[in-house]
Amino acid sequence: MSGADGLVKIPELRKRIIFTLIMLAVYRIGVHVPTPGVDSAALQQVFANMKGTIFGWFNLFSGGALERFSIFALGVMPYISSSIIFQLLTVVWPYLHDLQKEGEQGRKKITQYTRYGTVLLCVVQGFGIASGLQHTTPPVVTHPGLFFKVMTTLTLTSGSVFLMWIGEQMSERGIGNGISLLIYAGIAARIPSGLGSTMSLYRSGELSFFKILLVLAVIVGTFFCIIFVEQGARRIPIQYAKRIVGRKVYGGQNTNLPLKVNTSGVIPPIFASSLIMFPATIGTFIASEKVQQLTAFLQPGGMLYNILFVGLIVFFCYFYTAVTFKTDDVADNLKKYGGFIPGIRPGLPTAQYIDYVLSRITLGGAVYISLICVLPTFFTQTMKVPFYFGGTSVLILVGVALDTVAQIETFLLTRNYGGFMKHSRMKGRAAYT
Repeated sequence: MSGADGLVKIPELRKRIIFTLIMLAVYRIGVHVPTPGVDSAALQQVFANMKGTIFGWFNLFSGGALERFSIFALGVMPYISSSIIFQLLTVVWPYLHDLQKEGEQGRKKITQYTRYGTVLLCVVQGFGIASGLQHTTPPVVTHPGLFFKVMTTLTLTSGSVFLMWIGEQMSERGIGNGISLLIYAGIAARIPSGLGSTMSLYRSGELSFFKILLVLAVIVGTFFCIIFVEQGARRIPIQYAKRIVGRKVYGGQNTNLPLKVNTSGVIPPIFASSLIMFPATIGTFIASEKVQQLTAFLQPGGMLYNILFVGLIVFFCYFYTAVTFKTDDVADNLKKYGGFIPGIRPGLPTAQYIDYVLSRITLGGAVYISLICVLPTFFTQTMKVPFYFGGTSVLILVGVALDTVAQIETFLLTRNYGGFMKHSRMKGRAAYT
């Protein structure tokens, strides 16, 4: 039976997909709900003057919520920033490190702390943005003052916390990673307007047909490159020794341990972007010449921005891989069930060998993500294309789509259905009967 039939005939999967779509619809509706006390027309003019700055980048991740200054203007970036902070603290703070080892209860406690950190970051960012909006030209705030700051901070904090809740509900009751899907929906929602602006630029003569074809070729090539690398893996051969239990023989099988080239997925560029955008966003509203100069250096496409961006991507590739893939646990499980790597002794030598291979694969994955995220931006600036095309957004679109399809595939396979895609490499048991 095909995977398409499974989507219709499995009630639980159908409910999960419908729930995910409903939550995404709620998110997109909330993007168009404005924050009280702001002149929308004046705000549009302010953002028109800020094109190409950090606000355009931040607005991309918020799905256009920032330029409308909606209740979801902060997006999910405070939650992502809080997650980064607490994941880093698990390495250096013994208390959180011990909590992480306690299993499900410890992870729930860390998640609770992450939520508290999200609220704190929302308050700081919301108050900073509200304060900065009172000093824009032309004036944006209709009734400036302390009341506006407090109400805006509460509104933006509530909206971001609500998005955090939606993301967690989608991860638990829907399909895919909820936070990643929210970012995916925000980026995808900007595609129609981007196509419309491109056609307008072509009609006005600002953008030639050759440039459109060249940019389109780069986008298609980037898509193919991402799909090719994301599906690539180094497969370490695993053998299981034969065991005789009573009259039955167990083991004796040959399999492999797949190590993906990009184990960390789209997390490194999201984390890196979040860390760079947080100080740059706050710094934009601070009336200080030195702070303004630093913020100018942190604009997307700048030399300092690219250096920091690539450095953070490489760091988070290694960090997130080390957090999610425990080589010691893999080696212990292989030893427990009688598995071994040919030529490698079980136990610690196996863990060291897997770590050796994984560290080199991760380096290739980090270089690949860095190139994907930086080169398209450099290309569009070199070609003087009058709109933004970033490899980070393309990587997120393709990566989240592949992860979501893989989760649907896994869901179908556990219920004896074939793969979701017709020529999928993954096939259920029903496909062989």
